[in-house]
Amino acid sequence: MPTSPSLRRTAAATTALAAVALTLPALTAGAATVPVSVTAGDAAFELTAIGTYESGVFDESAAEIVTFHAATQRLFVVNAAAATVDVLDLSDPAAPALLHRIETPGTAAADGSTVTAGAVANSVAVRADGLGVIAVEHPTKTEPGWLVAFDAAGDGELLGAVRVGPLPDMVTTTADGRYAVVANEGEPADDFTADPEGSVAVVTLPASVAAPTQDDVRTAGFHAWDDGTRVLPVGVRVFGPTPHGEDLPVSRNLEPEYVTIGADDRTAYVALQEANAVAVVDLGSATVSDLWPLGLKDHSVEGNGLDPSDRDPEDAPTINIRTYPGVRGVYMPDGMASYTAGGQTYLVTANEGDAREWGDYVESVRVKDLGDPDETPAPAVCEDAPVADFLGDEHLGRLNVSIAGGLAEDGSCFEELHAFGGRSLSIWTTDGEQVFDTGDELERITAAAVPEFFNSNHSESTLEGRSEDKGPEPENLAIGEVDGRTYAFLGLERVGGVVVHDITDPTDAFFVTYLNNRDFSVSMEDVIDAEPGTDAVQAALTQAGDLGPEGVTFIPAADSGTGLPLVAVGNEVSGTTTIFSVGRATPVVPATVEFTDGDGTEHDVYTVPAVDGVEYLVDGAVVAAGTYPGTGTVTVVARALPGFVLDDGASAEWTWTFSAEGAAAPAPAEPAPSPEPTTDDAGDDATAGGPNGRGSLPTTGSSVGVLGAAAGVLLALGAAAVLARRRATAS
Repeated sequence: MPTSPSLRRTAAATTALAAVALTLPALTAGAATVPVSVTAGDAAFELTAIGTYESGVFDESAAEIVTFHAATQRLFVVNAAAATVDVLDLSDPAAPALLHRIETPGTAAADGSTVTAGAVANSVAVRADGLGVIAVEHPTKTEPGWLVAFDAAGDGELLGAVRVGPLPDMVTTTADGRYAVVANEGEPADDFTADPEGSVAVVTLPASVAAPTQDDVRTAGFHAWDDGTRVLPVGVRVFGPTPHGEDLPVSRNLEPEYVTIGADDRTAYVALQEANAVAVVDLGSATVSDLWPLGLKDHSVEGNGLDPSDRDPEDAPTINIRTYPGVRGVYMPDGMASYTAGGQTYLVTANEGDAREWGDYVESVRVKDLGDPDETPAPAVCEDAPVADFLGDEHLGRLNVSIAGGLAEDGSCFEELHAFGGRSLSIWTTDGEQVFDTGDELERITAAAVPEFFNSNHSESTLEGRSEDKGPEPENLAIGEVDGRTYAFLGLERVGGVVVHDITDPTDAFFVTYLNNRDFSVSMEDVIDAEPGTDAVQAALTQAGDLGPEGVTFIPAADSGTGLPLVAVGNEVSGTTTIFSVGRATPVVPATVEFTDGDGTEHDVYTVPAVDGVEYLVDGAVVAAGTYPGTGTVTVVARALPGFVLDDGASAEWTWTFSAEGAAAPAPAEPAPSPEPTTDDAGDDATAGGPNGRGSLPTTGSSVGVLGAAAGVLLALGAAAVLARRRATAS
C-alpha cells in the first residue's frame, strides 16, 4: 500500500484565487491532511468529522441512502452489497456501531408474492413513530419490486410487504406520516430488449406500526402523455430506442429517480433525471398533475464555466475553468429536496447528469468522435457553429456529450454541444423557474481545496480524471435549519466531500464551507492493482476515508446525541458512513500525560489528565482520567471530542518505555514533535470494522494566512508538481 508522505493542503484564504478566478467570500483552508476543508471567512459554522462506521467493503455500494430515527437514536443505512439495511446505534455519534441488519428476502407480500433471494435494497425511510419502509428491487430489475415494512425499534423483524413498480429506486414519507411515496424508475433491461414503465407509487400507510395492504397502493403514471390527452412540454427529453414500439413510449422512457414532498404534505415533486424534468404528483388522487422541463445551462455565460478537459497543453495551467460558446449543460438532477421560504415552496437539486446506455444504444460520445462512423452514428459539429473553434483535446475534444440534443433543425450536424449535468446546485420554484444556481462555484471551491486532485475520481486519486465527464458530480443533498437559517448540505460523488450553502434567501444563496473526509494519498484502484486480495487493501481502505458520497441526511440539534446538529453521509465506494458535527469547534490544548518510572516496577505508573473537550486513548481504547500501572512501552493519544478541535501545534501523542528496573524520579514524556492521526484498533468485531476505524479523526478549522496574489502561483505550481499522478486515459 502507498506510504507517501502527508500532503498538506495550503490553499490560501483570499477573495480571488488567481489560478482559478475564484469569486467567493474570503476563504480559510484547513491545513490538516485529512479532512480537507475550505471555509468562507464569515461562515456561521464548519463541519467536523466526528465518527465513522466502516463496512470494510470497497466499491460495492455497502453504504448508500441513510435515514435517522430520533426516538431510537438509530441510523438506517442501505447496504446494497449485502442486500440489507444496516442499523447503526447513533446514541454516541463519535462511535456509531452496528446493532443488526434488516434482510428482506423471504418476506411475504400482500399480493401473494415473496421477496426473492437476490433482491436489492435501494432506499429506506422511517416515520416518526418508527414505521420503516424499504424500497426493494426485484432480481430481474424490469419486474415489479416491493415496499417492505419494518419496526425501527425492533431487531430486524419485518412486518410485511406490498408490490410496487419496476426498480423502486427511492422512497420517502410525508411529514404527517400518511403516505409513503416511491419512485419506480423502470430502467430498461441491460440489453434494451425490455423497457418497463416509469411510475410513482403512492402508498397509504396505516396509523399504527404495521404493514400496508395491497389496496393501499396506488400508482401515478404518465399515460396522459402517451395517448395525447396532454402535450409533452418542449424540453422534456424523450429519446432513444423504443423496444415496445408505440406502446406507451413516453411512460417507458421517463424514469423517476428521486422524490421530495411539498410543505402541504399533499404534493410530491419527482426528478426525472434522464428526461431533465420534474413531475408533480397529487398524492390525494395519485395522479401526475404537471410535468415541466428544467432547461439547459449556458456555459458561455460568465460564472457558468467548466473545465472540460483532462489533456491540457504542457505550457498551460492544469485547471482551466472557463466559458465556451455553444456548450450547454443538461441539469439532470439526481437528489432533490424542498423547503419553504417566505411562504413559498422551493426545490433544490443536485445536478449530477446521467447518460442512457442500454444494449447497443450509447447516448454519450466524446466531442472529437462526432462524425466518425467508427465511433458513433452521430454527425459532426456544424462547421459554422461557434463551438467549432474549440474541438481540440485541450478544449472540448474529450468532453462527453449527448447525441440526443443540440442538432441542427435538419439533423445534419450539431449546432450546440449538450454536456451531462450542471456541475452545480440549483434552486427552483415549484413551477420550474430557476432562481439560483451555483454556476461554476463547485469546481472553483474544489480547485482551491485540492488543486493536486481537482476533479478526481472516487475510486482512484487522479488529477482531472473526471473533467471530461461530469466534474465533481453533485449527487445528493439534505436541507436543515441551524440557528434560524436554512442550509443545503450537498455531497460530491467523485472528488468527494460535503459542500454547504446558506439558502435562507432562495435567490441569494451563498457558500459556507466544504469538508472532504478523504485521504488523497491513497488511490484504491492502484492499491488493488498492485496487491489484490491482500490485507494491504483493507488497510488502504481504512486510510482512504470517505469515497463516493451517495446519501445525506440532516439531524437537528434537538435530536442528536451531542446537542449540536449533525449530518450523516453514506459513501457507496468506501462503504463508510460518517457523522459530521455542524458548529464552530472550540480549540482545546490537551494536558501532558505524566509518566513515572518508580523504584521497582510496582511503582511504574502514568497519569492521564482530565481536560474538557479532550479524551485520551491507550492502545486505541478510550481511558478515563486517572493513574494507571505502566509496563513496557505505553502510547497515549489525545483527540478532541465533538464540538472541539485540537489547537494548532498542540501535542497529541506521548510515548514512554518503562525500564525493567525502574528509575528514581518521575519525568514527563517528551511529546511527539508533530501529532498525526493514529489508528484505533479497539473496535468491536461485531461492528464489521467498528466505529471510526481510522482512530482519531483530524479536525477542521486550521487557518492559514492570506497569500493574496501568490495564491494563483501556488495553485498552479501545486497542480503542475503532481501532473505525473494523472493516469493515462484511452484516447
